[in-house]
Amino acid sequence: MDAAGPAASAAAVADDAVGGGRAPADGGARSSSILGMSVPVAAGVGSALAVLVVLAAVAAAVYFARRRGARPPSLSRVEHAPSSVSGSGSGSSRPASSARKDKPTGVSGADRIAGAGASSSDVASSSAAASSLELPVKRKAEAGRIVGGAAAGVEMGWGRWYDLAELEVATGGFCPENVVGEGGYGTVYRGVLAGGEVVAVKDLFDHKGQAEKEFKVEVEAIGKVRHKHLVGLIGYCAEGPKRMLLYEFVENGNLEQWLHGDVGPVSPLTWEIRMKIAVGTAKGIAYLHEGLEPKVVHRDIKSSNILLDKRWNPKVSDFGMAKVLGPGSSYVTTRVMGTFGYVAPEYASTGMLNESSDVYSFGALLMELISGRSPVDYNRPAGEVNLVEWFRGMVGGRRVEGLVDPRIPAPPPPRVLNRVLLVCLRCIDGDAHKRPRMGQIVHMLEGDEFPFRTEHRSPRASHRTSTGSRPSLLSDNVAGADDSDKSMWR
Repeated sequence: MDAAGPAASAAAVADDAVGGGRAPADGGARSSSILGMSVPVAAGVGSALAVLVVLAAVAAAVYFARRRGARPPSLSRVEHAPSSVSGSGSGSSRPASSARKDKPTGVSGADRIAGAGASSSDVASSSAAASSLELPVKRKAEAGRIVGGAAAGVEMGWGRWYDLAELEVATGGFCPENVVGEGGYGTVYRGVLAGGEVVAVKDLFDHKGQAEKEFKVEVEAIGKVRHKHLVGLIGYCAEGPKRMLLYEFVENGNLEQWLHGDVGPVSPLTWEIRMKIAVGTAKGIAYLHEGLEPKVVHRDIKSSNILLDKRWNPKVSDFGMAKVLGPGSSYVTTRVMGTFGYVAPEYASTGMLNESSDVYSFGALLMELISGRSPVDYNRPAGEVNLVEWFRGMVGGRRVEGLVDPRIPAPPPPRVLNRVLLVCLRCIDGDAHKRPRMGQIVHMLEGDEFPFRTEHRSPRASHRTSTGSRPSLLSDNVAGADDSDKSMWR
């Protein structure tokens, strides 16, 4: 008995050490444990950890999904452009294809000189206006409100994206009664928006994708430009193949209609009104050349692209053929495009384009304002078909009085006429480098002084002045001037 007692006590102590010193609750049976915890407790802890891992995985998946969803899908940018809002029936056709390095072609055709297309520099690739074309589409796609593939009613700071259905209502279903202009570029309708604003809606013809090209060129050229002598672009619409542009509506038609239309024996365009139109047009072009960076060359300055309001204020329109010249660019090689009679000879022969090409076109336009004649008129005698050549011949023959439109109620004073004729001849100088800039032309038209320096007169003119006889300004300083004479500018 005594020997068994100590042995049992030692076994009990050993059992207590293994069991953690805790006696089983049931008075004899001991439960197993994990890491010092009972099985139920360990199971609960494991379940909690599993739930936390699952929640963390779900949160990570949601986060990365949102990151991927925030990246908008790549959208192809619109690559096309427009034409004139002139409300004239003499529209001009546009080239159908595009080429980067084609050699320029010569001038041909009585209406439009057009190459196969425009070079890649037709538009500045980083134009903010063109970039904004994508924004409405992205926003509408994210909102799930794409209508027919186009975004409507989105404001972009400079204009608005319009729904096709909205424009159909504004133009009465594009009815013929609302047509104010039509040509090779498309049809222009008068429209009234829901808010009562009157607009000009240009529906571009899609000749082998040309509507898209013109669409892009005009939006990028003047999308954000605001000037009182440039027609304002209000917005646009692009649904499916349709490309439309909205402009401010200029209610008095275009200059071509008033110069060559049936206005009666006495023209409502007095000399003062014609000079107002000339100065305003020059200011608008000067802003394109000298007030923008990068600068814009219009390439299609002509009377049908000069719109007039009720007070005869001009607005230059139709930027569908405009070229954007990047910083440091003095010339760019391009396909020859323009309207016959207005195109500079060096551009027609070489395809080298810069601001002086617009200056030549403005000179032809100024001659058109003075004479009331079209730049090219095949109904006139052989020597009078081309306005520029006829004009030079009349000045050389000292018959300047015959240059003035006979329908002008009161002809200008001789000194004023001589000054404007000199400006014309400087603009069409055969040497493009000697033509004035448009800003200089504005000053010459507005000033009272003649646009040359007397100290640079030819020896013949200087001799006649020294003998006391006053030289004929036109004959001695323009018609008979040498090359150094023709570069005389204030």
